[in-house]
Amino acid sequence: MLSLKDLKKLDRDDVLDLIGLETRRSTAETALPALGIFAAGVLVGVGVGLLLADKPGTQLRGDLRQRIQGGQDKLATAINNARTPEGQQGAGSTVPPGQRTT
Repeated sequence: MLSLKDLKKLDRDDVLDLIGLETRRSTAETALPALGIFAAGVLVGVGVGLLLADKPGTQLRGDLRQRIQGGQDKLATAINNARTPEGQQGAGSTVPPGQRTT
């Protein structure tokens, strides 16, 4: 049997272990290691893909740069289109500001 001194030294996990229970794991304790393993797998996959690419490094980097620039251009265009209300005249309008067209 445990003495009073031994009981004072026990923490919550020790007491739960004595009665055959354990603390519940939080979602973060479960999800974060899984996300870390997934991210490591993605990085390894990208590295292997680059090593086995059929293009030389300079050509591959140029292609990647063009794709990224194209994506940035499409994103900027989409943002500009989203900011312009439907009824508003575009940037190439010849109507002076403050005047209505009928």
